Amino acid sequence: MGIRKKTNKNPPVFSHEFVIQNHADIVSCVAMVFLLGLMFEITAKVAVLFVTVQYNFTLPATDEQAEPVSFYHSGFKDLATIFFYMLVAIIVHAIIQEYVLDKINRRMHFSKTKHSKFNESGQLSAFYLFFCTWGTSLLVSENYASYPVTLWEGYPHTLMPFQLKFFYVCQLAYWFHALPELYFQKTKKEDIPRQLVYISLYLFHIAGAYLLNLNRLGLVLLVLHYYVELIFHVSRLFYFSDEKYQRGFTVWAVLFVLGRLFTLSLSVLTVGFGLAGAENQSFDLITGNFNILPVRICVLAAICLTQAFMMWKFINFQLRRWREYAQALKKKPVSTKSRSSKKGKANGVNGTLSSNGADSPRARKEKSS
Repeated sequence: MGIRKKTNKNPPVFSHEFVIQNHADIVSCVAMVFLLGLMFEITAKVAVLFVTVQYNFTLPATDEQAEPVSFYHSGFKDLATIFFYMLVAIIVHAIIQEYVLDKINRRMHFSKTKHSKFNESGQLSAFYLFFCTWGTSLLVSENYASYPVTLWEGYPHTLMPFQLKFFYVCQLAYWFHALPELYFQKTKKEDIPRQLVYISLYLFHIAGAYLLNLNRLGLVLLVLHYYVELIFHVSRLFYFSDEKYQRGFTVWAVLFVLGRLFTLSLSVLTVGFGLAGAENQSFDLITGNFNILPVRICVLAAICLTQAFMMWKFINFQLRRWREYAQALKKKPVSTKSRSSKKGKANGVNGTLSSNGADSPRARKEKSS
């Protein structure tokens, strides 16, 4: 993220600088319009589409379940809910930036390059920490981690508990909010392509898991990936405060490779074996069943290509680090030699001065006496 310079001059209303400086207040006003709409009967029906989670479905009580249980499924109305929580994500982003990251930046006096990377890692660390905690609680409560068979058993998983659906809504809202943040934070032109690539990859995979009713597999893979990314960005924050800190990157490098292997293994197990061996293999948009061979091939191809792309970026990153480390080692002996030569010259100069001092008139007299 770029550096936002605060000036005493008030920019013209609705100019680019005015929107950038006051975007959090503008978005807060828009979000308040939807919340106020809930208070009036005329506008409540429209406001509910944006604020609350849609497509509620209640299963009646049975012999096994004493009370009725509410579930949710996906639909077009989710776009309105995603839009509202995208506004909430922009507001939270601005609060973290102004009240946490900007104060730390003033104390640390980072350079422009470190400033932008620190802001990026600070925002993503808060995001990953929150969703890792939320996702882990979902895995434990729904027993997806302890019973991997539930990842493909009973597909299509069109009915979701409230927490799982809201998790996906917040995921999509956050990564959609990252697009206007490129403008609000004055991101450098050379950084925009890199950020657009990883934002697009997140949206593509999260939306794919949500629409293809692979929400259980997507939850497990997202939580695993977020834990690895959390370690990287937290390590980078510590590195900016102390450049000698390298242990976090070593842990991240090991977990990154293991995470890629686990992602590929679990994806092949779920899609390639679990869904391929299911009895209900048909394509039906009404029931949300996409368990056919072409769809399974496309899903596995997308996951494998993404993992290969990430490994390629990871290898290039590690090679660049090793190259920089090797260059630093080569420079160290040269610097020590130059220091020793300087010391030798200084000693030589001192020796000549002392020898000249020995040939002074007083020394001659002392020798003659």
